[in-house]
Amino acid sequence: MDAANYDVIIIGAGQAGIPLAWGLAGKNRRVALIERARVGGSCVNFGCTPTKAAIAAARIAHLARRAGDFGIRTGAVTVDFPAVLGRAQTVAEASRRGIEDGFAGRDNPRLIRGHARITGRNAEGFVVRVADDVLSARQVVLNSGTRSAVPPIPGLADVDFIHPGNWLRRRVLPSRLAIIGSGAVGLEMAQFYRRMGSAVTVIDVAPRIAGQEDADVADALQQVLAAEGIAFRLDARIAAVEGTKEGVVVRLADGEIAASHLFLAAGRRPNTDDLGLETVGLAVSARGIVPVDARLATAVPGLWAAGDIRGGPMFTHTAWDDHRILLSQLAGDGVRTTERIVPWAIFTDPELGRVGMTGAQARADGRAISVARFPMQRSGKAAELGEAEGFIKVVADAGTKRLLGAAVLALDGAELVHAYVDLMNAGAPYTVLRDSVQAHPTLSEAVQSAVAALDT
Repeated sequence: MDAANYDVIIIGAGQAGIPLAWGLAGKNRRVALIERARVGGSCVNFGCTPTKAAIAAARIAHLARRAGDFGIRTGAVTVDFPAVLGRAQTVAEASRRGIEDGFAGRDNPRLIRGHARITGRNAEGFVVRVADDVLSARQVVLNSGTRSAVPPIPGLADVDFIHPGNWLRRRVLPSRLAIIGSGAVGLEMAQFYRRMGSAVTVIDVAPRIAGQEDADVADALQQVLAAEGIAFRLDARIAAVEGTKEGVVVRLADGEIAASHLFLAAGRRPNTDDLGLETVGLAVSARGIVPVDARLATAVPGLWAAGDIRGGPMFTHTAWDDHRILLSQLAGDGVRTTERIVPWAIFTDPELGRVGMTGAQARADGRAISVARFPMQRSGKAAELGEAEGFIKVVADAGTKRLLGAAVLALDGAELVHAYVDLMNAGAPYTVLRDSVQAHPTLSEAVQSAVAALDT
């Protein structure tokens, strides 16, 4: 049994924990970073990194099939599905190795492998056990991440379903894929598998996909996906799931969907079940969320939480920004907080880049607003690229002319939305962007044209 004292122990080597460990060590704090599985968190190992690599392959296949639209003649397009997933896994593994190599031979920050559990307090602070090792620290940061949520659907536990944590290991292309969930993960994977060659049906209890978006945005995205052959069963009540010789049957209140495979994309659940939080008097919500304040402090002094387990937006970029907040609190001036503007995206093709309020949210908030839409068909660059699907929608305060939110459903929409993000962070009126000079021909001209339309 080894005993060691640290200034800060970080539980979980995800997108908040890793940069925080390096940042605190650079401030002369003695830091232990504990990880029970693979460093990098969900983003590196099965989320952002491999999914975007796979989506890139799917886009190439899609463009190859469209080559005739550009006057290019090709042969039949075939997909080597195991090779596609193999490349995605290789990209993920390279990223993870880079992280691991950085910690190799380092005593501060020290990477410790194993499951961490808080067991109480001692004179030095919190006591954390990792196998036979007992560690202590004045401050502990929880960054234990999430896992796939499994809803209580009868029969689901008896089905060998695909989910965000295991999809990379499933090297057989589904002939018919049913996806439960129409959020970002469900939609991205629906388009990926469809472009790989699967017949895909998306099922959700919600009346429309991407439920947090304005209806016109969600409907336009659904139309794009439906045009590629993706089927939707929305406002559907799932009665049960049953395994069959051919695969699986999803039984609905008004029928059934037979598939060779099932993909579960029903959200995430925090990994807070076995951290020993009760030993220091910290309670979590019914969903496993660790309540924190704007500085990411829990109700227990010296105990902090970062990443998806702290509630709020569950994005890699918010987890990464959490490390800046905690570095400010633990070794800085304490000024940085979660009062921030957070963009997000659905990485379908076209992408949906989003920031701020929807029109419906702004109206519900009692705001006097101006709303404008700019169709990508009117973008010269989009037409030249043959990528004119979608539109840009902006919502502004009618009095101050400051942007309240924007939706960019377009080629590279996840990139284009950042013009609006920067404008909102600067607290500047949209007229700054309206009156600027944009290079021609670019997609950025459409971003400008959308705010110019607020004045018409």
